[in-house]
Amino acid sequence: MTPNTMKAVRLHGFGGPDVLRYEDTPVPEPKPGEVLVRVHAVGVNPPDWYVRDGLTVMPPEMRPPLRLPLIPGTDVSGVVEAVGAEADGFAPGDEVFSMVRFPSFDARAYAEYVTVPVTDLALKPAGIDHVAAAAVPMAGLTAWQFLIALGHDHPSPFQTTRHAPVPLGPGTTVLVNGAAGGVGHLAVQLAKWKGAHVIAVASGGHESFLRTLGADEFIDYTTNRPEDIVRDADLVLDAVGGPTSSRFLRTVRRGGALFPVFFGVFDPEETARLGVTVSSTQVRANGPQLAELGRLLDAGTVQVAIDSTFPLAEARQAHERAARGHIQGKIVLTVA
Repeated sequence: MTPNTMKAVRLHGFGGPDVLRYEDTPVPEPKPGEVLVRVHAVGVNPPDWYVRDGLTVMPPEMRPPLRLPLIPGTDVSGVVEAVGAEADGFAPGDEVFSMVRFPSFDARAYAEYVTVPVTDLALKPAGIDHVAAAAVPMAGLTAWQFLIALGHDHPSPFQTTRHAPVPLGPGTTVLVNGAAGGVGHLAVQLAKWKGAHVIAVASGGHESFLRTLGADEFIDYTTNRPEDIVRDADLVLDAVGGPTSSRFLRTVRRGGALFPVFFGVFDPEETARLGVTVSSTQVRANGPQLAELGRLLDAGTVQVAIDSTFPLAEARQAHERAARGHIQGKIVLTVA
């Protein structure tokens, strides 16, 4: 029998990791088209600390309203507890994973129970545990929608044109910056799955890890600037992005593309002169795409790395770990 209350991590104000409070709150009820999931693990992602900080990382005109108290988090793996009306395709007892409602910032995943639209849901790959499954959704869907298939027609908040992935295959060279992180290490593997030649950029301690995942070349950014070494790449996926992303323009061949995951500022005249397409998109929840990723995970074609795990009650410590950087894979919260 489902309890009436649950433990969750909530925000009553914005700020550093110390504003995360572990406390009691009512168990949500699934609406039509939703299921209630008993959570076993929660993936920790950058938007979690952006929300915790009040979305100050975003330009004011792009910030959606946030109502307190707020339960952060988007990525879950768990077991279907109950099924709402018109929620076809899943039944109590199904093991599932999801990126919930993103980009609405209303997923409420740092909790023992969460409601999930069935459109955002996929069966958990049988060959991996809940910790690994919870690490996949946002990072995996970001890599998928940038590199493989966009999967939606929503306008991007970052550009007026529709993002289009670059066809990848043998003879294609892809540079992945921030290759050891959540998005980066999955992007390396998806590009290799498509047959591309992959150059991974990360700090030196991650070289063995990334070569194990299939990277053909490795650049330690602490000792070498990739923009001084690489030329004529077909595609750069900058999983770090931000203000310095334009430095990768010189690594791309004319007719190639640069995809910054986090929005940056580019000079249209420079990109036109170089003949480089700069494109970005907003990752969106997508159950069918998550199911495709699940098949690759089950087959061992793609693996997800776990940097560290923390109990849900120690979400503050998880955010402090994230703030120290140099993450290898993903941070995950476990739920008893």
